[in-house]
Amino acid sequence: MSSTSEPLALPAETTSGWKWSRETRVIALIAVAHFVSHVHIMLLPPLFGEVREAFGVSYIQIGLALTAFNVASALLQTPAGFLVDRIGPRVMLTGGLLLGAAAIAAAALLPGYWFFVIAYAFLGVANTVYHPADYTILSATVDHKRIGKAFSVHTFAGYLGSGVTPAMVLACAAIWGWRGGFLFAAGLSLAVGLLVIVAGGILPRVVHKPGQQPAPGSSKGGDAKIGLGLLLSAPILRNLLFFFCMAMATGGIQTFTVVGMEAIHGTSFSAANVALSGFLLCSAFGVLLGGVIADRTPHHERVAAVGFAFTSTMAILMAWVNMPAVVLVGVMSLGGLLNGMIQPSRDMMVRAVTPPGSFGKVFGFVSTGFNLGGMFAPLLYGWLMDRGEPRAIFMIVVGFFLLALVTAITRRKPEGTAPWTR
Repeated sequence: MSSTSEPLALPAETTSGWKWSRETRVIALIAVAHFVSHVHIMLLPPLFGEVREAFGVSYIQIGLALTAFNVASALLQTPAGFLVDRIGPRVMLTGGLLLGAAAIAAAALLPGYWFFVIAYAFLGVANTVYHPADYTILSATVDHKRIGKAFSVHTFAGYLGSGVTPAMVLACAAIWGWRGGFLFAAGLSLAVGLLVIVAGGILPRVVHKPGQQPAPGSSKGGDAKIGLGLLLSAPILRNLLFFFCMAMATGGIQTFTVVGMEAIHGTSFSAANVALSGFLLCSAFGVLLGGVIADRTPHHERVAAVGFAFTSTMAILMAWVNMPAVVLVGVMSLGGLLNGMIQPSRDMMVRAVTPPGSFGKVFGFVSTGFNLGGMFAPLLYGWLMDRGEPRAIFMIVVGFFLLALVTAITRRKPEGTAPWTR
């Protein structure tokens, strides 16, 4: 299936030394932008209490801001992907960073609860650009022999952003209050946006080559029809399901491990939190390991199978076995390592079925699975906790891990070598 999107033009220099230097700079710049996107995602949860008190509302009402964020992202991420393919990833990435800075500043400075919710909806709009723009840039710039490592560095930067944000914003809030913490995050987003503007010359751009313009009188809806056909094809829908399953499974682990383990086994909050931290930290390093593996094997579904086999076992043990704290920390840390290892292979599986010129729309579309999982997982697992069924949370997590495994191992293998990997 072909795409009508314009190709990405790269600078003309081709010496191997320059090429590696440029790849390194591109990967670093994209990693910094992805780091900031996860700062945006994790900005509110550590400050829930202070923000709630400032507006005099309930936790559910503050949670509505996160719902607005995810709904906006889910609805607009695919259109953002089409724009990335049409006008170029550099423009979209810069716009997302600057819009994110403005939205966070508005959330901190504008009076009233509803302004806060609306600002978070705009932050969700800003969030739509990162995956389609980032993966488009990396796929257009990095040699296929190193693309797995590039994807792993990109994902690792996001994990790192999630990991450091609570401590960072709490430190700022201790000095300047929650609004100061938000303004610090806004300043960080603005600074990286300006960095992309200044250093953006190393990023690919969209060009219009002769013969690629629409014919006079032709329908402008042709691109949209071809794009829709691509997105609704079986391989792309399979990847959308894969992303949704991953979001539902990891959402249960990340959000409900502490309260779930306490309710099932009486595990102390400190022990459960240490185990969860081990899972998250080892996931980040597992991503780097997964990048090396992804570049060494074309059988990415086998990597996913190994990871899912252990993460499913981990969730079963958490639900049914009252493990000592040390064992729990070890099991969850190993589970996190293998969970992270899956991520670069996940990205490579998407790339393998994506035609040239369509990376933006495809990665934007399949990444919507994350937003859908982010919308449904808290509702489903919270309902189970309210009904006194914490063990069911981990069983459903296992179910989503296994469904993700099925989507991976039954995927259609690409025929031959795709032209963009030669």
